[in-house]
Amino acid sequence: MPDRDLVAGGLVVVDKPGGMTSHDVVSRLRRILRTRKVGHAGTLDPMATGVLVCGVDRGTKLLGHLALDTKAYTATIRLGVSTTTDDAEGSPVHETDPAGVTDEAVAAGIAALTGDIRQVPSSVSAVKIDGQRAYARVRAGEDVVIPARPVTVSAFTLLERRGADLDVVVECSSGTYVRALARDLGAALGVGGHLTALRRTRVGPFDLTHARTLEQLEADPSLSLDLAGAVATAFPRRDVDAAGATDVSHGKRLVAAGLPGTYGVFAPDGRVLALMADAGEAAKPVVVLAPAGS
Repeated sequence: MPDRDLVAGGLVVVDKPGGMTSHDVVSRLRRILRTRKVGHAGTLDPMATGVLVCGVDRGTKLLGHLALDTKAYTATIRLGVSTTTDDAEGSPVHETDPAGVTDEAVAAGIAALTGDIRQVPSSVSAVKIDGQRAYARVRAGEDVVIPARPVTVSAFTLLERRGADLDVVVECSSGTYVRALARDLGAALGVGGHLTALRRTRVGPFDLTHARTLEQLEADPSLSLDLAGAVATAFPRRDVDAAGATDVSHGKRLVAAGLPGTYGVFAPDGRVLALMADAGEAAKPVVVLAPAGS
């Protein structure tokens, strides 16, 4: 039987290995944790490694409400080769010797792609075009044109240059494609470029300090954060008295807390009861995590 804490639910932060889809990770977690109630927030490409946030049992109710709007990555960009997918999984379409690209040109190219920019996602991205994923249209043989959209690259830092390879750190808004940064940097330098390695080190408030490998989870099938810990990490906190806790567990409104956005509501004993949000003078339940009788 599954551990009682797992049934109560929470989050498991996985250090995803390369070569697996996010769905593959969820399937593996279902076997490890012996529950069907597992989902993920924020897909990672198969070639990417790093932080993948997964909800377990009642923790799946949090996934659609987590503020995962900022992300951080380490990556390697290879200059001199552009590919069909803007990463190493695609076929080369253009090759140019990048030996003549100066460090000053690289620095200027990176600076131009930092801040509030407009970015065209890769044609094989999961962006929807007329209701269909762009990658599905590409695989069907269509020519896909994706409009540029605003994104924020708050940091784009060169760690080391190793010949044609640039090791970088990127911090960005959700919806930013690091492989598109590789493509655009290579294009600006006149030699093309693509991504050869990508590791997500943080998404929202969850980073590699929370994460465990699938092998570690096999050895110790437990949560990274229980439900209360997950909500306390990801949302502002509101503590209520016993009467307020009873009202919340029955789905009733409370007096507004004056907190921005969605926040967690906790009982006097430390249990998390619900996510709520102010609406005028009242606070309305967004999702009740500990309903009466549970």
